[in-house]
Amino acid sequence: MKITVFGTGYVGLVTGTCLADVGHDVMCMDVDADKIARLKEGEVPIYEPGLEPMVKQNTAAGRLRFTTDAAEAVGFGTLQFIAVGTPPDEDGSADLQYVVSVAKSIGEHMRDYKVIVNKSTVPVGTADKVRETVTQVLQSRAEQVDFDVCSNPEFLKEGAAIEDFTHGARIVVGTDSERVKDLMRDCYAPYNRLRDKLMFMDVRAAELTKYAANAMLATKISFMNEIANLAEKLGADVEQVRHGIGSDPRIGYHFIYPGCGYGGSCFPKDVQALARTAAQVDYQAELLNAVEAVNHRQKQTLFRKLEQAFDGDLSGKCIALWGLSFKPETDDMRDAPSRMLMEALWQAGAKVQAFDPQAMRECRRIYGDRDDLVLVGDRIQAVKGADALVICTDWKDFRAVDFEWLKQQLSTPVIVDGRNLFDPQRVKQAGLLYYAVGRGDSLR
Repeated sequence: MKITVFGTGYVGLVTGTCLADVGHDVMCMDVDADKIARLKEGEVPIYEPGLEPMVKQNTAAGRLRFTTDAAEAVGFGTLQFIAVGTPPDEDGSADLQYVVSVAKSIGEHMRDYKVIVNKSTVPVGTADKVRETVTQVLQSRAEQVDFDVCSNPEFLKEGAAIEDFTHGARIVVGTDSERVKDLMRDCYAPYNRLRDKLMFMDVRAAELTKYAANAMLATKISFMNEIANLAEKLGADVEQVRHGIGSDPRIGYHFIYPGCGYGGSCFPKDVQALARTAAQVDYQAELLNAVEAVNHRQKQTLFRKLEQAFDGDLSGKCIALWGLSFKPETDDMRDAPSRMLMEALWQAGAKVQAFDPQAMRECRRIYGDRDDLVLVGDRIQAVKGADALVICTDWKDFRAVDFEWLKQQLSTPVIVDGRNLFDPQRVKQAGLLYYAVGRGDSLR
């Protein structure tokens, strides 16, 4: 099949590359000329494990190509995937300007039948908006060209996006058109052989499914963080509680790890957008608002624990950070807990000495050069001479530590562990003060 993908971010590039990898002819379009030039050279501008070699291989094979020319992109594929960003607006709702812009481009340049596939995470009703936009443009051209719009939300985790695309649990398609169903079956057939993962539903149900899935996962995280905070007050160990409830198959172990809050490009944005959608139809989504409020509070946990360790005075302190990305296996720092922590530390007069296996360049892009931020080459350099260590991201590089050595590196023997990586007793035996999340015995 000939397939066009608008957008070369996490969703668009992974979608286009994985479809090309099974033999489809794919053209990815982006308005960012520099990004497209880099992609043509095989340079992937984002970090996603396994993606760069796939891009290079499929580009070399002629199945994957890149362009900035909207007319060329629209003319290429029967399937037109929209995979552009939908950032939060000032009120928390999803900003659809890029989706609408793509819809206008398709309407301006289409000459034959197209299926417009909404891959971006968009509010309920967006397919109708895309259809109206394309129809209006066609009317302004005084032309009639047949087209359909469907919803095909992505369910990709950063750091495991290729695995999720190729071996995902489900492929959701929102449409009432048999023609679209046949084309989408053909599109996903290479990834749908073991069992039929395609789920056809109405468009609005498909749009809501994506938001509901992310909101549910975010709810589990905030719930566990709420329990962790309560455990800390009661002198209980939340890690033992986690094992106790996770063993119940109705609950499971996924997304019940307490920590310093969720971040990234999806959960914060999608929870806010769904709550805003509810408000627009005069429904008060109290649970969604609580999930977001708990998460915002949880991101302040690391700074509060540092203040506790240093009696409220962090001025002049040097704080080592292990981890900057919002989760392992990505360089994405959007809404990362590390950002709230660093900004609070700078406001308090402290200096940050940080290391992350992948997010160093992204951190420089966000904050630039500043005297109170030193980005170092490894975890060893990060702790050398620091007054305390804070673990923001649970990269595997940080999970095994010689605590005797660590104590010697730190000017003050303080660890604030935002990911509960270590056994409190082992840390304390080495003479370190250990502030974890919800581990009631960590300071006793």
